[in-house]
Amino acid sequence: MLLLSGLSLLLSGCGNSPFKVQNLAKTDIDMVADAHYRETELLLKELTVKLYKRNPRELHKVNGQTIDHRVTQIFTAPGKLQFAELPVTGTEAIELSVNPDYRGDRVFALMVGLTEMIRASYGYHTDFYMFSELDHQKLYHSARNIEIALWRIARSEDGSGLPLIVTNSWRSKKQNLSYERLFGKLIAMQDMMAIVMAEKNQRVIKTVALNVATMAFIPL
Repeated sequence: MLLLSGLSLLLSGCGNSPFKVQNLAKTDIDMVADAHYRETELLLKELTVKLYKRNPRELHKVNGQTIDHRVTQIFTAPGKLQFAELPVTGTEAIELSVNPDYRGDRVFALMVGLTEMIRASYGYHTDFYMFSELDHQKLYHSARNIEIALWRIARSEDGSGLPLIVTNSWRSKKQNLSYERLFGKLIAMQDMMAIVMAEKNQRVIKTVALNVATMAFIPL
C-alpha cells in the first residue's frame, strides 16, 4: 500500500515539472546533456536570426524566403540535415559559405553546416538516457571547428574586399560584438560537454593545436 501511494505521488509530478516515466532512465549527466543540447539549439537559432538580419541579401537570393521559414527548415526536424539547394552539409557546408565563388545563400549554408556538425557531435540524439554514449573527442573537435569557422568568416572577402558574411562591426561602423559572444557560448557549451563526458568515461581529451596558416576543419 505504501509502495502504491509512493508511486502515485511520483507519477503525479512535482511543482511545475510534470513527471515523465522515461526520466527514470536518466542519470544526472544525461540531464546535463539534455540541458546543454537544448541551449545549444537555442543559441544556433538566435545566431541564424541575427545573421539574416545582418545579411539580408543572402535571404533574398531565394525568392519568397523569410527568416522564420529558414529557421523552420533548419530546426524543425531532428537528425541529419539535407537540402536540395545545398549540395553538402557539416563542415563542407561551412566551407561553402565562405567560398567567394558560391552564389547561394551563405547564411543558410553556414547555419546548416554548424547545426549538422554539432548534432553529429551529439550522435544525432536530442534526448539522453542511462546508456547513451557521447564521444568526448567529437564534442571537443566540434568546439575547435566553431573557432575555425569564426576565424574564416572574419577573414572572408569578395573580390572588392567586402566581407562575404557580415558579423561584427565592419570598418567605420559601430562596433557590435554580439556575434562573437554567441559563437563563444557555443564553443563553451561544446567544451564543457567534452569535459563532462571525458570525466564520466575516465578518458583524456586529445587536444589539438589549430594551424592558423591553413585553419582546416577537423573531421568528426
